[in-house]
Amino acid sequence: MASRTSQDFLWYKSYEPGIAHTINPDEFGSIAELLEHSFSKYRERPAFTCMGKTLTFGQIDQLSRQFASYLQNELRVKKGDRVAIMSPNILQYPVALFGVLRAGGIVVNVNPLYTARELEHQLKDSGTETIVIVANFAHTLEKIIKNTPVKNVIVTELGDMLGFPKSLIVNSVVKYLKKMVPAFNLPQAVPFSKTLLLGAKGSFAKPTITNKDIAFLQYTGGTTGVAKGAVLTHGNIVANMVQARAWIRNLIQEGKEIIITALPLYHIFSLTANCFVFSSIGAQNILITNPRDIPGFAKELSKWKFTAITGVNTLFNALTNNEDFKKLDFSHLKVSLGGGMAVQRAVAEKWKTITKSPLIEAYGLTETSPAACINPMNLKDYNGYIGLPISSTEVAILDDNGKPVDLGQVGEISIRGPQVMQGYWKRPEETALVLTADGYLKTGDLGYMTPEGFVKIVDRKKDMIIVSGFNVYPNEIEDVVATHPKVLEVAAIGVNDDKSGEVPKIFVVKKDTTLTESEIIDFCRKNLTGYKVPKFVEFRTELPKTNVGKILRKELRQPTA
Repeated sequence: MASRTSQDFLWYKSYEPGIAHTINPDEFGSIAELLEHSFSKYRERPAFTCMGKTLTFGQIDQLSRQFASYLQNELRVKKGDRVAIMSPNILQYPVALFGVLRAGGIVVNVNPLYTARELEHQLKDSGTETIVIVANFAHTLEKIIKNTPVKNVIVTELGDMLGFPKSLIVNSVVKYLKKMVPAFNLPQAVPFSKTLLLGAKGSFAKPTITNKDIAFLQYTGGTTGVAKGAVLTHGNIVANMVQARAWIRNLIQEGKEIIITALPLYHIFSLTANCFVFSSIGAQNILITNPRDIPGFAKELSKWKFTAITGVNTLFNALTNNEDFKKLDFSHLKVSLGGGMAVQRAVAEKWKTITKSPLIEAYGLTETSPAACINPMNLKDYNGYIGLPISSTEVAILDDNGKPVDLGQVGEISIRGPQVMQGYWKRPEETALVLTADGYLKTGDLGYMTPEGFVKIVDRKKDMIIVSGFNVYPNEIEDVVATHPKVLEVAAIGVNDDKSGEVPKIFVVKKDTTLTESEIIDFCRKNLTGYKVPKFVEFRTELPKTNVGKILRKELRQPTA
């Protein structure tokens, strides 16, 4: 009998009763239609809350319609025009986001912490002519705007939508006391509040938008090279929203959920999971503007009987090491979802001990809108897998020749489904490298599939360490070291070695200052095969991370000055 491969597997066994094998990817004709459905159905329900101010679905409907009207009537933004949004989690973000989408524009999400060089590349590459930017980051735009196609600049301050006098107080503190707004000179800039006033005077003309139209140029790949714009259509996002909603349907109640949104909404995980999925069920999003302020974050959490939270491993790790967080009431928490990077067993176990809620690991990419695999929501404990393929999604594990490998064998995780991007914006050669002729997206992640259909990710293809011909996965080393009680954070890379080609090196942030190199090495020898044991240990006060908390191994490979 021939060996079974990942392509032979059908996942829809009874791990999650009531979950359909397939979904209708065209349940809504566009994101705009999805939003209008929620605006109508949940009109009086709270939609987004930030810094003590709440906007209902009805208010978001009105404000985003006014912004869409401004774009159409004042800036002459047409269907398909790119509009960039450079903002952290504040109330202006969903208003601008929904306004652009309703006007038929293409949203270009921009990381507010981008350098001038990174910002210039993204604006030029996308052909963006209009940008919505928070004043704190406007000085970066000023440096490069003359080199970009940008004509229209809309500037907002952090507190602009908090209502008087709070808006004045917050903006004054941020600008004058904390000095978080460097001086900038953008003469063409229009205040965000003015756009809403002008938009209210005009009439919004609802354009014809279909699921084939582009909704987002979501940039990715900046940690491995030049950032590329993943082309995500309305259909991609709608499909993934329906897929994810189907997966959690047994746990949620429409109009009654409160989700903590700490990951920035410009990140694809938070954008789809928190913003679109939970808005589609009438949930209240609690926007956390600065999740790196863990004490402040814990204080905000104490105000809410929250039922769901999403995040990355580093965020969950930081929370579980905060004493105030440990004292919170978690009795209403139903969904704790980790993605964006591998969830470590040590972190998941600490989370379960403190909250009594399992930390469910999910997997996806910008290129898959993002969800591709999610663990069953009835999972009691961390299982080390990234989950099962979600509805209407096929996962194949392929070898270097693009052929499926046997179950249990390691290969490249590849994904096919209605959530897979159309390609990279104006980069056909790079698109051809990742999209196969039969519709699979090659993820660059190495993993295997069990006979039950669970997928295990072992590492990034480019991060794999080869020691004397043996494959060593940094994730495995990190998972082991993270269980040491004196370790706060860890990252592993490969470094050149004359004898074995490469050897593992780890970077460790101490939880206990008494931790020594020999203590770590001895611990690893007890838990890892000899060739996997790190040969070098470097202690750091912190590890380099992206703005959403993903550890940057690339920067750790750079020689220190």
